[in-house]
Amino acid sequence: MLKHNFSAGPCILPQEVFKKAADAVIDFNDLSILEISHRSKDFVAVMEKAQSLALEHLGLTDKGYKALFLGGGASMQFLMVAYNLLENKAAYLNTGTWSAKAIKEAKLFGEVIEVASSKADNYNHIPKDYTVPSDVDYFHFQTNNTIFGTQLQSTPDVSVPLICDMSSDIFSRQRDFEKYDLIYAGAQKNMGPAGTTLIVVKEDILGKVSRQIPSMLSYQTHISKDSMFNTPPVFPIYVSMLTLEWLKEYGGIGAIEKLNNQKADLIYNEIDRNPLFKGFVINKEDRSKMNATFVLANDAHSKKFDSLWKEAGINGLNGHRSVGGYRASMYNALSLESVQTLVDVMQHLEKQA
Repeated sequence: MLKHNFSAGPCILPQEVFKKAADAVIDFNDLSILEISHRSKDFVAVMEKAQSLALEHLGLTDKGYKALFLGGGASMQFLMVAYNLLENKAAYLNTGTWSAKAIKEAKLFGEVIEVASSKADNYNHIPKDYTVPSDVDYFHFQTNNTIFGTQLQSTPDVSVPLICDMSSDIFSRQRDFEKYDLIYAGAQKNMGPAGTTLIVVKEDILGKVSRQIPSMLSYQTHISKDSMFNTPPVFPIYVSMLTLEWLKEYGGIGAIEKLNNQKADLIYNEIDRNPLFKGFVINKEDRSKMNATFVLANDAHSKKFDSLWKEAGINGLNGHRSVGGYRASMYNALSLESVQTLVDVMQHLEKQA
């Protein structure tokens, strides 16, 4: 049976990528991709291609940015951002669990101003009315909140460096990425397997803090060594490169955004139409196009619904414990047909109720 993978992460990847990655495990220029030296010309070419494609997709080639592939996940970036950029005080927007964790790490290095938060409402919306002080070192926010299913639909207009965690919607929609001074994203949501993190940083924002930064935590160190200061996560970077190649062949961010809009419209139209379901996010304009969160209007239907979607070959639909209910994660590689399968199940439940 065809499996429809709605997992929030590690997430669905293109079938073509799986095939190429599997082949490379057995034979990548006479060795396995798992055993080649990261200093070999073959892997250096992989790293350079991955970095080049990341900048190309974001429209940042030759514009003063560097792309890094590092370990430690986005959680490591919560620390590294503040270590490298926070001299006196920084502003943060708190829209979810991961924002709160980023704030916690930043407080180790300086004053943190929480300009707005939706925590009191269990992060069921994106705060709108807030002001970012002009004297902060940077403003940090997340574009998409995987757990709660909210997403910022526009880029904040601020006069300070803009730092963004795009872990769960990187490469999914077009934006003016030149407005951002540093973007980071764990690969396992939309780009590759768990194990590497993409950082795209404008070089001219670095080197301005007075503290001494440990070599391993310095962006400048990793830039000077082309992401090879230590042994990089070879296989996750290789698969990320394959996924970025797949995205280019598909038509780039502009083309995939159209598909993502179709998928989001399909599931949200059903949530709004079907009386058995209701969305978790209170404002429709805050709904994530990557992670649709919803609950049953009556829990008495949960056993039947769970049985139906599992029988249909759907995987990973359970919501996060912070929200409950269900979460349909619709990353780039998920097909429109998979979303239609979920909608069909929801309609089938309605007919049986």
